[in-house]
Amino acid sequence: MTNTTQRLIDLRANMSTAGYQAYIVPTEDAHQSEYVSPHDERRVYISGFTGSAGIAVITDSKAALWTDGRYFLQGGQQLDCNWILMKSGEKGVPTTSEWIRAVLSSGNKVGVDPTLMPISTWQSYESKLKEDNILMEKDGNNLIDQIWPFSERPPEPNSPLLVLNMTFSGRSWPDKVEDVRKKIIEGKTQALFVTALDEVAWLFNLRAADIDYNPVFFAYAIVDLARIRLYLKNITRLTSEVAQHLNTGSNGSCSGSTGACVEVLPYTQALSDMALEQSVTNVTKIWISPHSSYAVYSSVNESVATVDSSPILLLKAVKNDVEREGMRECHIRDAMALIEFMAMLEKSVKAGNPWDEISASDSLESYRRAQLYNKGLSFETISGAGPNGAVIHYAARENTKRNITTNEMYLLDSGGQYLDGTTDVTRTFHFGTPTDMEKEAYTRVLMGSIDLALVVWPEGVYGRDIDAIARSPLWSNGWDYRHGTGHGIGAFLSVHEGPAQVGMARGRYPFEQALHKDMFLSNEPGYYEDGKFGVRLETIVMVTKANTKYKFGNKTYLTWEPITLVPFEPTLIKTELLTSKQLTWLKNYHKLCLDRVGGRLKSANRNDAYAWIETRYNWSQGLSTEPTAKPCSTSTGTRSIINLSILVVCLMSYF
Repeated sequence: MTNTTQRLIDLRANMSTAGYQAYIVPTEDAHQSEYVSPHDERRVYISGFTGSAGIAVITDSKAALWTDGRYFLQGGQQLDCNWILMKSGEKGVPTTSEWIRAVLSSGNKVGVDPTLMPISTWQSYESKLKEDNILMEKDGNNLIDQIWPFSERPPEPNSPLLVLNMTFSGRSWPDKVEDVRKKIIEGKTQALFVTALDEVAWLFNLRAADIDYNPVFFAYAIVDLARIRLYLKNITRLTSEVAQHLNTGSNGSCSGSTGACVEVLPYTQALSDMALEQSVTNVTKIWISPHSSYAVYSSVNESVATVDSSPILLLKAVKNDVEREGMRECHIRDAMALIEFMAMLEKSVKAGNPWDEISASDSLESYRRAQLYNKGLSFETISGAGPNGAVIHYAARENTKRNITTNEMYLLDSGGQYLDGTTDVTRTFHFGTPTDMEKEAYTRVLMGSIDLALVVWPEGVYGRDIDAIARSPLWSNGWDYRHGTGHGIGAFLSVHEGPAQVGMARGRYPFEQALHKDMFLSNEPGYYEDGKFGVRLETIVMVTKANTKYKFGNKTYLTWEPITLVPFEPTLIKTELLTSKQLTWLKNYHKLCLDRVGGRLKSANRNDAYAWIETRYNWSQGLSTEPTAKPCSTSTGTRSIINLSILVVCLMSYF
């Protein structure tokens, strides 16, 4: 826990000088990244809270931090006595704007750095605060930067750029630019301002390591119908290899180049160049993503800006042939690493050897780094034993780590970055004798995961329309979980990507798009018993065409293909709760794991790992697909939920 007393004193002094009665500190950087570099962790610095989601508000006498259900426990542990933890979405908890309106008075001013707040968020705050004559003020100096000592602040990232060739990207950057230009014309605009770091990286087939676990680099891009511009932080990153890849000169100029060429310019010039688009060229409409910062939006005339989801979002999310094959292959290698590690860990723990959450995650990392094309981890490993597993995004530290023993559950959420894809997998274990409650929790989470895996839907359906299917086995027992059921995942890019997701909170994803064929998402229901244990089962899946007997409405019907290939735990499964369909799916999945991963383990003489996966396969094949549970109990509940979901969709369409 960080003592934030002096930091708040320093900030309030600067607030007084600037004339602010409140100051907002978002989590995001200037590109609205979900995860930020240590240099940009302003909210972490002022609050001590390290979760990836949250917003802090400081007044002259109070400090409050809002975060979502993934971080309620962590927030309570990390915030010191200066702070009020606001559990977003919980009954009786005010929203950020409601709280500001309650504690400030008419005529008061709220300062915020406009580069750190998305357009829609700024406009929402501004509109609501204006009702009480409270003004939003652009803070161009960033008061956190002013109080953060240079000697304590991590330096700005400056990692080398990596050219991702066609072996892994599957499509050249000039072809991608042409795809984007077609979308620009269809959108009745003349230019696109690209601000999201993963979109810039994807567009130009470049990667780097400016943000931990995210192979991106700090840059903007402007694509219009005549020019292609990339704005780099530190132009020295334009090596001869990168210049050749972009068909540009060593100084970033396209003078003398033939064919498609990328002009490489200084990062700080991006916003002013965008403003010049409307006055120097014939551009009358500039496409800006709603996820861009308010500073980006306010740099052009409002009449010129077309605010809509970036066309790159969907182009990037729907993977091409090469990307799909790469994702399959890297998940097989990743499964080999995880299974070999788990076989070793289980054997060692049962033998009484000492292991803790940190030593386990460090060891697993070494197994991953030994795999072909590995470029590190895709996020900080969540290695949680016993009650730490109930902290949804737990990060083990020396002062919090627990031993991994035969007496507690162990939740392991981990992933890797590979040149040919990104992985994210969660499995939960018990190396001793689990309690009946632990087994039921695991089984019901597994039931939800299987039910979601089995669902078939017509094209045009959103993830929010099927989220309830995964929750139904938990709901029927009075249980639930405070996170989404599924997120998109990139190909050697961000572990979380849009525009599709599987979750209930429609209002939190206003620019969500329907599930499209060849998208990759996670399937990860869970259950968390505070102070005792956590269960999460996460499998990456791909949207694929379903083989249906009929095609009502001449529509394409879709379903999931499992991409993660790691078996589930027999000692934690109450098979009597599973339906015949669920049991059949489980048997087929374990066979798939053995066929695709087991064979490679055997060929590589990873005998212990092969025995581990074979044991789970043999157990599953011995299961009877005749359910012992009353068949109506689960299926009736699921049918009711599905009918409710369909009703909601119909009502939404009607209104």
